[in-house]
Amino acid sequence: MDTMDEKLRAVIAGAYERAPAVRERFDDAGLLPADIQTVADLQKLPVFAKDDLVARQQADPPFGGMLGVPRDEVRHIFLSPGPIYEVDGGDDDTILRMMHLALRQSGFGPGDTVLNTLSYHLVPAGLHLDQALVEMGCTVIPGGVGNSDLQLKLLEDLQATGYAGTPSFLMSLIQKSEDQGKPFRHHFRLEKAFVTAEPLPPSLRQRLTGDYGIQIGNAYGTAELGVLALSTGPGLALQLLPEPIVELVDPETGQVVAAGAPGEVVVTLLNPAYPLLRLGTGDMAINGDPAPGSSRQEERTIILVGRSGEAVKVRGMFVHPNQLRFAVGQVVQAAAVQGVVTRAGDRDVFTVRVALQEDSDTGELAARLKEAVRQVCRVSVDDVRFIGPDEIGAEERGMLDERTWA
Repeated sequence: MDTMDEKLRAVIAGAYERAPAVRERFDDAGLLPADIQTVADLQKLPVFAKDDLVARQQADPPFGGMLGVPRDEVRHIFLSPGPIYEVDGGDDDTILRMMHLALRQSGFGPGDTVLNTLSYHLVPAGLHLDQALVEMGCTVIPGGVGNSDLQLKLLEDLQATGYAGTPSFLMSLIQKSEDQGKPFRHHFRLEKAFVTAEPLPPSLRQRLTGDYGIQIGNAYGTAELGVLALSTGPGLALQLLPEPIVELVDPETGQVVAAGAPGEVVVTLLNPAYPLLRLGTGDMAINGDPAPGSSRQEERTIILVGRSGEAVKVRGMFVHPNQLRFAVGQVVQAAAVQGVVTRAGDRDVFTVRVALQEDSDTGELAARLKEAVRQVCRVSVDDVRFIGPDEIGAEERGMLDERTWA
């Protein structure tokens, strides 16, 4: 089997030849493929921000010059929030292998019946998870998102032993069962859960494991890159998976930060079909490295501490201020728009603040705005608040994350 350095050199050589955007990045940095011989050499290449990826795709649709194989070798085309087109093609199976590994470490195996509540619509998460579970010998219930009454019925009628989705939705299903007079531990067989797409507070993990006896695998990843890290026990640290290549870097310099220091999560996915070299996720994390310079990636940990960019994740979906402004603009001309995310119990509360340019009848406007945001951002809005034109300052962020994770 090729070493990671050998695979890196091969993918970069191919990408430089076939993907114009990759060649341009190297040329702009004054680099040639031969300058990147090892994983450590990646620091020579400037970080590629996710916003830059969006801009490239908008300027050169649909893939921004990053496709590394002929179009007929592409199996799937996804659209994730941003919006970002992603492809599934070629012979690289990194994302699927890491999904297998994370699921096995979370306790899933042959014979499990798993309710998959991740989205199958446009984004890759639901489909990738489904494929990995089936290949492992599990039976998958493709629940998708929403419709908690039906999802609870599926859990009970089909006696599912596993769950995949956000931790807050799992808790809401459990609470619904309790409210209906059905003690969860007596009416359901749920033994394990693979949770992702939002933070798992220690208090919620304790409730799921202690009160309901559910084994938890808490995964961190992105739509473009798959699962990157996993925690199966208490504490905030997540163990990095062996692949793809993960760096914790200073957002200003792009250089790897020291152990114990915070840095941006930057990832290199060596997929010849869609080479993502030093993609900046915008997530900030503390670098846990037990032996700097000699540790393997899977020996390192990260503790997520927030976002370096403007986008904020709401119930598992990133919402960017530009998306929010676009959605509101489909309904009404606004002087300013701001999203605010708070936390009530185990659920994100999403409020949209809208400063109108002129007097309008707000009676039906709130409902129309909620629907527009749901369509564009794929997240439901709990409340729309109409405010004065001066209540959102010009320098205020378009998305505010006011959640606390106790």
